[in-house]
Formats: sequence, C-alpha cells, structure tokens
Amino acid sequence: MRTDIAIRRWPGLVDFQESLAAMRAFSETRTDDTPDEIWVLEHAPVYTRGRNAKEAAPAGPIPTVDTDRGGDLTYHGPGQLIIYALIDLARRTMGVRHLVSALESAVVDTLAFLDIQGAETRAGAPGVYVGGAKIASLGLRIRGGRSYHGLALNVAMDLTPFTTIAPCGYRGLRMTQIADCGGPADIDRIAAILTSELTTRLRRHPGGPLHDADIGLTSRQATSP
Repeated sequence: MRTDIAIRRWPGLVDFQESLAAMRAFSETRTDDTPDEIWVLEHAPVYTRGRNAKEAAPAGPIPTVDTDRGGDLTYHGPGQLIIYALIDLARRTMGVRHLVSALESAVVDTLAFLDIQGAETRAGAPGVYVGGAKIASLGLRIRGGRSYHGLALNVAMDLTPFTTIAPCGYRGLRMTQIADCGGPADIDRIAAILTSELTTRLRRHPGGPLHDADIGLTSRQATSP
C-alpha cells in the first residue's frame, strides 16, 4: 500500500482550468498504487465559483470559472499560495474532517513559525483567520474516496478583487495576507514550511481500521472555499 507523498511545484502562473483538468485526470486515472501528491502553485487572476455558489462574479477583465469544489465564490491571483491535496482518503482511512483539520492546522502552525500570532479557525466557517480577517480559504472535492482542490493562502497579493465579491459567500468579510501581518513575501519559503507541516499530519494516517465517525463526507462546511 502506497502511503508516500510527492510534492509537485508548478512553475509560473498557472491557468486555473489547466490545473483543474490535470487534477481531474490524475484523480480519474490513479490506482491503488499511485502515491498521493501535493501540488504547489500560483494562479493567474481568476474568480472561481463552487458548487454552492449563488453570486455571480463581477464583469471585467478577470475571468470566472465554474468548478466542482464545494463552497461559493472566491478569487485567486499572483502572490497567493495554492496547495492542492490529491489524497487517497480511503487508503489512509482519513475522513474529510481529518483532511480539513490537517490543512487548517498546518496553516496555523506555519503562521506561528513566521511569528504571526493569533491565527485561528472558526466552527462552521472553514479557513484560517487573523484578527478577524481571513488569510486562508479551503475548497475540496471528494470522488471515490479521493480528494482534490485544497487550500489558498494569501501571501503578498493584490486583495482588491476580493472587495467586489462576498468572499466565500460572506458579504463584508475582510481578507488579509502574510505580508500585511508582518510576515515574508517569499512564497517558496512559505510553501516549504506549509508542505512540511501538512505532510507530517497526513503521515499520521498511514492506514488502518476506519471508524464510522471518520467517514463524514456530507458537511458543507468541510468543502467550503
């Protein structure tokens, strides 16, 4: 049983539709022996709408893509660290709540390592918050016991596009980023810390008996952007 995790760094600014097609292809063609992968990248500017989205993106030069993750409308762009988690949850005997917790806690500990204090999670509103503002968003898709999509962590980006939408479905939600919290703008450095934190957590689930409480795949909160 393969429990190793490969880290794949995509170069440059990646078109969202390209990465979405690649995630779907990976998930549909992987076998029980395919190692899990974590993809690290930055997107070219794009609004994405999840399966729960009710709001339309504003008209303008930034394209909008409807996607199959959970949750609502959000923005991706240069200076935002994207972590896509292509994990065989069934093989690791992880529930989606375990994966959400692993993603969130990896961000919290990464921010603490960067001397950004006060990072927290919120019940019913997935993601990570600092000083009441959101710094990281989550959006997942589970198919056949395997996950794709993942995490967006604001590092050093133009936050203006968030002001024209209700980010993740919350009108008036403030967004923040690592650079504005006194942290570094070095995405590669932050990615190295975050992927180390995340893989440490994922390796705590190498496989074993699966309990009913671990299966929870129905919570909207678990798949909110």
